[in-house]
Amino acid sequence: MIQFQKNNITVFQSALYMTTSAIIQTNEAIIMTDPNWLPTEVEEIKGYINKIKGDKQLYIIYTHSDFDHIIGSGAFPEAKVIASKQFDENPNKEDIIQKIKQFDQGYYLNRSYSAVYPTVDIVVSEDGHKLELGSITMTFYQAPGHTYDGLFTVIEPYGLFLSGDYLSDIEFPFIFSNYKDYINTINKAENILLNHQITTHIPGHGSTTQNQQEIQKRINYSKYYLNQLLHDNGELEGYLSSEYPFFEGMKSIHTDNKKMANQEL
Repeated sequence: MIQFQKNNITVFQSALYMTTSAIIQTNEAIIMTDPNWLPTEVEEIKGYINKIKGDKQLYIIYTHSDFDHIIGSGAFPEAKVIASKQFDENPNKEDIIQKIKQFDQGYYLNRSYSAVYPTVDIVVSEDGHKLELGSITMTFYQAPGHTYDGLFTVIEPYGLFLSGDYLSDIEFPFIFSNYKDYINTINKAENILLNHQITTHIPGHGSTTQNQQEIQKRINYSKYYLNQLLHDNGELEGYLSSEYPFFEGMKSIHTDNKKMANQEL
């Protein structure tokens, strides 16, 4: 289940949708993103954290409120939660919890904890919000477009960029919230590369990379897709099927993306 491990960074990857949970060890704290998916996977993550935690405080950064990214939240009641203001004020909290329950019911899954919507301790309401924890600084950026409550995180001096459901190598842009916002968020990601010394990129789905050209490639692919979406007469499907190995399972999302973009513009 461990996809990437180097120095103080460990990335777990679920069997479902290649969803990631990143764990970063610092001298002062343990920082995690989006505990997910299956009960055994969440228990493995929890066991790993218990081995390394000691008396350190656990922080969980929720990149957005899609149910698959908060599904393991009940397993970590001791954590201090970091998320966007929009995440905290989400009016659909009960609907999200219901999706978790429906998922577990549909696949006969038992968990050792209850499904809960995270209570946010540290609310991020603006770009550039900083949180200093001893030797590290976390800088946060609003990232709407995929969902309206998305959050980018940069952790320095480690050069980490936690992007949530953006800049994946296995998913083209999934626009569930707003097309224009998505464009602005990708531009913001490019500015993050310019303004921070990023050495490691961890997406919410797909592969962790320490290759600068690969990170820029993911930005370029997103920009190309978003630009071509408005003029697509079917030719984008060939591009997507050649670049994304699971495109057949995502085809309906591409169709929905086109409808949303054209409705907005």
